[in-house]
Amino acid sequence: MNHDPAMENYELTRRFGAVLRLLRLQANLSQEELADKCNLHRTYIGTIERGEKRVTITTAYKLSCALNVKLSEMLKMVEELEEETA
Repeated sequence: MNHDPAMENYELTRRFGAVLRLLRLQANLSQEELADKCNLHRTYIGTIERGEKRVTITTAYKLSCALNVKLSEMLKMVEELEEETA
């Protein structure tokens, strides 16, 4: 496992975005619909999904609630994605 903190931050942000996109598509929501449910801007959702922006725990919680997924389950998916790519 790579222990470069900058790379770990990038990979974690990228994986979170990938999980968010997967869950959003499974929920049959557009970026705009998800953004409306979370009171966020549509373009912000896109930047998260592309791994360009890190989210706060509060934003992660809003997203998980809007997707009807426990935040812990969402983070577990991020961890599992890490294991698959390791």
